[in-house]
Amino acid sequence: MNSFGQLFRITTFGESHGLAVGVVIDGCPAGFPLDIDFIQAELNRRRPGQSNIVTQRKEADQIEIVSGIFEGKTTGTPLTLLVWNKDAKSKDYSHIADKFRPSHADYTYWAKYGLRDYRGGGRSSARETLARVAAGAIAKMFLQTLGVTVQAYTSQVGHLKLTTAYQALDLTITEKNVVRCPDESMANTMIDYIKEVRKQGDTVGGVVSCVIKNTPVGLGEPVFDKLHAELGKAMLSINAVKGFEYGSGFEGVTMLGSEHNDTFYTADEAVKTHTNHSGGIQGGISNGEDIYFKVAFKPVATLMQDQESINEAKEQVKVSGKGRHDPCVVPRAVVIVEAMAALVLIDFYLLQQTTRWTTPS
Repeated sequence: MNSFGQLFRITTFGESHGLAVGVVIDGCPAGFPLDIDFIQAELNRRRPGQSNIVTQRKEADQIEIVSGIFEGKTTGTPLTLLVWNKDAKSKDYSHIADKFRPSHADYTYWAKYGLRDYRGGGRSSARETLARVAAGAIAKMFLQTLGVTVQAYTSQVGHLKLTTAYQALDLTITEKNVVRCPDESMANTMIDYIKEVRKQGDTVGGVVSCVIKNTPVGLGEPVFDKLHAELGKAMLSINAVKGFEYGSGFEGVTMLGSEHNDTFYTADEAVKTHTNHSGGIQGGISNGEDIYFKVAFKPVATLMQDQESINEAKEQVKVSGKGRHDPCVVPRAVVIVEAMAALVLIDFYLLQQTTRWTTPS
């Protein structure tokens, strides 16, 4: 489906080489002042061509709001935001019009629909994520009024891995380098590595870590709509994502229950935990502690080197990428991870407002 969320519901539309990409937000509360500059700044963090370690497609990604706003405030009706595609070079994909790139969506789209838009992957392109970032920016604005912050950063590129706990990192410097790693030395090493991989016509994957602070207690629904389940769905819906873990994650299996349990105490009448192996979520519901998780991104499927494949006639062929592609998606994915996390939280926050009956005074 092309929609995500229940009360704060987004529907994205558009293709990589179509006229435009955008999003319709339904359920956005009325009377909220929109900061257009903030939305644009978030899109600028995702846009192509922003540095020499990402795709050099040149798109300004200038946002336009075409419905749902009056005199700078939301009206409560569907909010529609879009960006016009300006620098699509469809001829760069003519050589794969009937060929399938290995590990790409080319074959599965063709098998499912009987046709595919080979120009940049059409709907399967990560260009669709600009719509998520635009909607996520609005979700972030709502969360800011609650004191909630969502901060992601690059923690791994290939074999290069930050081992410092997020609590010891200065996340305010994340945006001060093009790879978005809050460690200057590691950032420079990552950048050099991505450049080397690019020279080889190859690609590399990595990990984006995310920390959410000041989440209200009680967000998340029992059984199927657990908070961590929805976060996992949100992250796994992002292009190139191969893994999601929160809290202690897979490392938690090495601990005993007596080591892993987060024991309670109170401070100024607030319930706190001495440790946070739960990642801020227990029983699928937020407990007020930091929510933290990691998202693994595979190497980009399109390589600038020959690979064995087949065409639509199921004949063996050689296929090689042309045009402009990311050697590593992780630096631009940081803001996408934040956006999807914000969308999950604002949706659950609005749902929480419907949970308890209050007798009218």
